[in-house]
Amino acid sequence: MLSRAKARVGSAPVRFIEADLFSWQPDQRYDAVFFGFWISHVPEEMFESFWTLVADALKPDGRVFFFDDNHRTETELIEGDSSPIVERRLTNGSPFRVIKIPYQPAELEQRLRALGWDITVTATPGPFYWGLGGRDTSV
Repeated sequence: MLSRAKARVGSAPVRFIEADLFSWQPDQRYDAVFFGFWISHVPEEMFESFWTLVADALKPDGRVFFFDDNHRTETELIEGDSSPIVERRLTNGSPFRVIKIPYQPAELEQRLRALGWDITVTATPGPFYWGLGGRDTSV
């Protein structure tokens, strides 16, 4: 995927980094951090440290934008509705397991506020939601 993305941007000033996101440390601060269809896959025990990483990657007035969904099908719920583990299948039929936490927007927003973020999480029609904001500077 990285080589495809590099081919698309051509000579634009874009830097690609391949890393384990849970051990990577940013070497600079950014104006914005974006992630799509990711937050629902962050393991519960890594949720807080993930948001610490996002804070470390942002300039003091930096912004975060993300989107995701909370959809899990009945056939994926192999360990029951309360489990964050679902089983999906590749196009060749091979099964694999993945974390998929079905956040409700209000719950996620409240959780982020408790960690010191000022992010509004907005529901869209269907299972999708998006969040926009930054660090809470009022404290």
